Amino acid sequence: MTQELASSRSVSIAVAGSGGAGAMTTGNLLFDVAAKQGWFGTLTRTLGPQIRGGEAAAMVRLTTAPTSSPDDFFHVLLAIDWKNVERFAAEIPLTSDSIIISDVDGGDVPEVISRSGAKIVQLPIAKTAKQIKQGRPNMIALGILAEMVSLPERTLSDMLEKKLGRKGQEAVQSSLDTIKLGRELAADLPVVAKADFEQPAPGERMVISGNEAAGWGAIKGGIRFVAAYPITPATEVLEWMSSALPKLGGSLVQAEDELSSINMAIGGSYGGIPSLTATSGPGLALMTESIGLAVASEVPVVIVNVMRGGPSTGLPTKSEQSDLNIAIYGLHGDAPHIVTAPMAVEDCLFTAQWSVHLAESLQAPAIMLSDQFMGQARAAVEKPEEIDFGTKREVLTEGVEGYERYAVTDSGVSPMAIPGLPGGQYTADGLEHSPTGTPSTQDAHHAEQMDKRLRKLTEFDYADHWAAIEGDGDIAIVTWGSTTGAAREAAERLREFGINAKLIAIRLLSPVQPEKMAAALAGVEKMLVVEQTHSAQFFRYVRAQYDLPCQAKAFNRAGPIIIRPGEIVNEIKNWS
Repeated sequence: MTQELASSRSVSIAVAGSGGAGAMTTGNLLFDVAAKQGWFGTLTRTLGPQIRGGEAAAMVRLTTAPTSSPDDFFHVLLAIDWKNVERFAAEIPLTSDSIIISDVDGGDVPEVISRSGAKIVQLPIAKTAKQIKQGRPNMIALGILAEMVSLPERTLSDMLEKKLGRKGQEAVQSSLDTIKLGRELAADLPVVAKADFEQPAPGERMVISGNEAAGWGAIKGGIRFVAAYPITPATEVLEWMSSALPKLGGSLVQAEDELSSINMAIGGSYGGIPSLTATSGPGLALMTESIGLAVASEVPVVIVNVMRGGPSTGLPTKSEQSDLNIAIYGLHGDAPHIVTAPMAVEDCLFTAQWSVHLAESLQAPAIMLSDQFMGQARAAVEKPEEIDFGTKREVLTEGVEGYERYAVTDSGVSPMAIPGLPGGQYTADGLEHSPTGTPSTQDAHHAEQMDKRLRKLTEFDYADHWAAIEGDGDIAIVTWGSTTGAAREAAERLREFGINAKLIAIRLLSPVQPEKMAAALAGVEKMLVVEQTHSAQFFRYVRAQYDLPCQAKAFNRAGPIIIRPGEIVNEIKNWS
């Protein structure tokens, strides 16, 4: 292999195929072995809305430094077969520098893919697999890619033993033999990385998905009860927590629908147990009335919303940030609550833990907005640092005569009695109330309780966790959620062009932080607001809630085509 294809810092590979072809297995194994060797990176997937089977692609990016963004294009696309791959061709951008690897007997490369100008290499993938008993074409594919990325045979063998050992030694050996033939097929293919790329920073990386990280962070925050109703793409949060919670004395209950799950979670929290549910857009829409109940009764609860394309059933397996408006504005009446958003797969852990801390400390519902891209992606990352927020709900320790559950305090937070405490009885429902909890329609009670519920959120010290602010310059890239990775990489590239750009990625979407934003925007003359929505929801929200001392422009697009760093770079260069 004499030709070098990729940069010294990053290589992107897509593996595609129809249902049962094993494209996802190939991508996952390739990624896991690379992480074992100390590489950073992300693995995302694209597939249709079918329940089982159907076309799919594993999209791997390997890097020498931490990353949470896709690159601008893929260096290699390997198709195990071409059945329906054109349906997501737009999600796998190629250029004339890319290589397409196709089965010589697999038919012509679809025109929508070949017109990229990428070099097409045809190899006898299926025919070679037949040389091995139980040989599979996807293991040939894995061998080809392992050779192109210089993955050590020993590490690959160890991973196969770990992943396939339960199927028996014959199955493992068959896969190893097939992979070896794939390596031989790749003998004349280009290298996809320079030598220095093949020496990532020392140390095995931890591989975790955003949904797993969210569950982990919630448990670290103190969640011990989860009410679950499965929905794509949030189900893995619930699946992961279902096995983790019992080990810590917690429990998960599957409810009959989203209405039941949010009400069970509120009930569990009312009983003194930090509680959570997870859902996606359609489920969040059903939960809004009960979230309002949690606001009015000041019961902490965490809702992890893993966004997908909408409206209605929309795009269940594709990513979008379009639940922003419903998360912030969706409750009826003036209903102050917390909305947070992680910025990367690994940040799902931190933000989930922090969201639990905020909900418990402020006795309010917290909605955490993840999305399909981040939630179902797997990332190779450094093991996260341990963080202790000192989370503690303010509770009544002993009954008092004339207990006022909703006493008007300076902080807005008042001690909460756990059911069963003598002298701690109070009414907790959705009606407006006096400080004792007794329903009241008096103007004075309504005004003081509204002020109380708002004040506890607006006067809380969120410290520096409200946003990630990096770099300096008179241009700012303002973003949130999963688009942070592309925005961060774009800012780094712009500095290489001599354009100083500041990144402002907001983790706390509500309540807003006007003083902190003003400080972050000091000296900024232009700001580009980047988001994955059709109607520029975040841009409109920022413009409405913050005083902007500079020109502001939106760069937005609906899913499922993920915003990439080069697009942001071009947008700013053309604007400048």
